[in-house]
Amino acid sequence: MRPLVVFRKTPKIDFMRYHLLGFAFSALLTVISVVAFFTMGLNYGIDFKGGVLIEARSTGGPADLGQLRSKIDALHLGENSLQGFGTPNDVLIRLARQPGGDAGQEVAVKTLRDALGSSIEFRRVEVVGPKVGEELVQAGLIATVLALLAIAAYVWFRFEWQFGVGAMISTAHDVVTTVGLFSLLQLEFNLTTLAAILTVAGYSINDTVVIYDRVRETLRKFKTMDFSTLINLSLNETLSRTILTVSTVALAVLSLLIFGGEVLRGFSIAMLWGIVIGTYSSLFIAAPLLYYIRPKRGTEAKKTDEGAVGAERTT
Repeated sequence: MRPLVVFRKTPKIDFMRYHLLGFAFSALLTVISVVAFFTMGLNYGIDFKGGVLIEARSTGGPADLGQLRSKIDALHLGENSLQGFGTPNDVLIRLARQPGGDAGQEVAVKTLRDALGSSIEFRRVEVVGPKVGEELVQAGLIATVLALLAIAAYVWFRFEWQFGVGAMISTAHDVVTTVGLFSLLQLEFNLTTLAAILTVAGYSINDTVVIYDRVRETLRKFKTMDFSTLINLSLNETLSRTILTVSTVALAVLSLLIFGGEVLRGFSIAMLWGIVIGTYSSLFIAAPLLYYIRPKRGTEAKKTDEGAVGAERTT
């Protein structure tokens, strides 16, 4: 059985010819993302802003999320979200924090209970304060930074420090531009979106590691080849695998976006953008950066070792 390939022969695309344009485009995306974040901010969801969390169960059969959402929207209680969990009868309802302190939250819960009727049993009600939301924002930021540092350390350990720097820069670019997209479009940013961003970082570094591994193999094989040509050869040799991977993952994410409903909308958008930008950064940022912070070749390492031995003999 023949393996599935996109190209019968290795293509000869000159990626390095356009790498400066790639750097410029990435710099523009990063600047736009940072400016949007500091001027427009993020449209934080209930997870970060605080609100009311209700665990409910339908006593008359599986919960009809569409019908429940219509009833809740008619109450005009602000931002809300519904999510099925556990059995088909269970549903998780989130309401935005209401004005009026604790009394305002109790009134909102009572209004909701009356609107949904006796067919919906409220099993647990929790009020999430803004203090908890601030702590979640800080925890999410720390988790993202630690993930980037761990990725750089892993690549550094597996390859060389030059590869670690390139991997961290390209992955940070993917994370920043994904956050910038949500800020620019004012899409809801919640814990699910944060999980998607960390997943994007993992996907991006996986693609980068595959390309870096081929670069390392090519470095060992062609010790005198021009470095720009060497990077182009490595990118072209892994291009078929890159296209197949991004296509299959994109199809799965598109299915989530189309059929996953409102609950998975933010996650799907973040993942879809991350797949595209992660593939782009692997080709036009991570690999071309090695041209400027070059890892040592076998011949260079040998010359360094010989020089050190000669110095020892002289002394």
